[in-house]
Amino acid sequence: MVEFREVSFSYAAGEQKNSLRDINLTIGEGELVLLCGESGCGKTTVTRLINGLIPHYYEGELRGEILIDGKNVSELPLYETARMVGSVFQNPRSQFFNVDTTSELAFGAENMGLPETEIRQRLHRVSGEFQIERLMGRNIFQLSGGEKQKIACASVSVSDPQVLVLDEPTSNLDDKAIEELRRLIQIWKNKGKTIVVAEHRLYFLRELIDRVIYMQNGCVREIYGAQEFRKLSTLSLEQMGLRPLSLDRLTKEKDEAVKRAASLNLSGFSFCYKGSYSPAIDMERLSVSQGEIIAVIGHNGAGKSTFARCLCGLEKKSKGEIGFQEAKLTTKQRLKKCYMVMQDVNHQLFAESVLDEVLLSMAEEDEDKASAILDSLDLLHLKDLHPMSLSGGQKQRVAIAGAVASEREIIIFDEPTSGLDLRHMKEVAGNLRKLAAMGKTLFVITHDPEFILYCCTHLLQLENGKVIANEPLDASGTKKMLDYFTGISSNHTMSKQVV
Repeated sequence: MVEFREVSFSYAAGEQKNSLRDINLTIGEGELVLLCGESGCGKTTVTRLINGLIPHYYEGELRGEILIDGKNVSELPLYETARMVGSVFQNPRSQFFNVDTTSELAFGAENMGLPETEIRQRLHRVSGEFQIERLMGRNIFQLSGGEKQKIACASVSVSDPQVLVLDEPTSNLDDKAIEELRRLIQIWKNKGKTIVVAEHRLYFLRELIDRVIYMQNGCVREIYGAQEFRKLSTLSLEQMGLRPLSLDRLTKEKDEAVKRAASLNLSGFSFCYKGSYSPAIDMERLSVSQGEIIAVIGHNGAGKSTFARCLCGLEKKSKGEIGFQEAKLTTKQRLKKCYMVMQDVNHQLFAESVLDEVLLSMAEEDEDKASAILDSLDLLHLKDLHPMSLSGGQKQRVAIAGAVASEREIIIFDEPTSGLDLRHMKEVAGNLRKLAAMGKTLFVITHDPEFILYCCTHLLQLENGKVIANEPLDASGTKKMLDYFTGISSNHTMSKQVV
């Protein structure tokens, strides 16, 4: 079905990472193949060669042949390749062409010139299979991240290509959305589709994979059968730079954060969006200590991001009192004391270079200090590049570097590990532990249990804007957190377990 013959590729910009060398690979019809390896190993480049974005969109030097059903993809126009290959990207918004969901699902089939009656039949069939009837006719930009990903998958299914490539599809998804994506992939697998997934999170694909292609420095280092790969120990996976295959294998890192007396106290803290009668945030009382790294968890719509915006002072109409180190903070004071790394960091990258971005966050510019921060996040070699030219994971680390450089006393991270591999996730965790040791109070909104275990010291669970768990990540708190994440697939929530 898909064949790589002596394929090498280097990007026109001279980028060494993500390039490929001497790839020989065959993916059979109906196979689900996982591409894994550290960031920059070439996974995304493989997906771009399969769907024709290389060489038609990304320029560079290509040698060898990429064949799908015996046709050389690099010699086909993109519209011909699109009939054979469907793509789901890391950020689904980058592949939308319409404002409403129904039009988006019909778009690919319309471009193929299918009759209107057949398009309507396909829309009806796919919306039923994917259980998205309630999402039809909706404004795409009013959907959650998981809902957007479902629309992206459904629009690909309406076109009905035989080959599907997914490039880090879980990077911006919460736990429930990841489980839903797993179900959608199972639907494709049951239909006999050939599926190629480039991904850092492995656990949700554990029972779906047929083969695993482990890549390193642009080469295929190892090819595993599903059973062989599932037998690899956590230590072996870690030595390969890979995340665990099961959440049951996770263990808590030693807590090195400096704990002090309670210093942040919220009282009567609430917020209600315009036109809504029920509060998005409703916290009677919340206290956390200085030097803690607080994992904020909860399902979509629980109020996590709203809580972060209110805490930072970005939502001026929030009510209640916030006391910090025995002083009450006004909205303006919160803006000065807090720093937030957004989930979509594209909204907060402004400078012309990576180094300038970090300098911009400093009260007083210090290039040596900025360079040291970049080095700690494996970004120093990118310091002269424009932030918007970087990959999603690299942008994420640039925004985190800005937070470190800001030296604010309260720092909020909204999904800081989206798109990060194991090594870079550990580097980010290390930086957060250093900040906590300096007495900073950190809130981490995350759906990444691995990251929580690497650095977080406290657990805060929100549901419907209310606090339902606020406790240290000791043995009891860790068990409750893991039960929350491992229980998603069996429809259990931690809220049922907390007394």
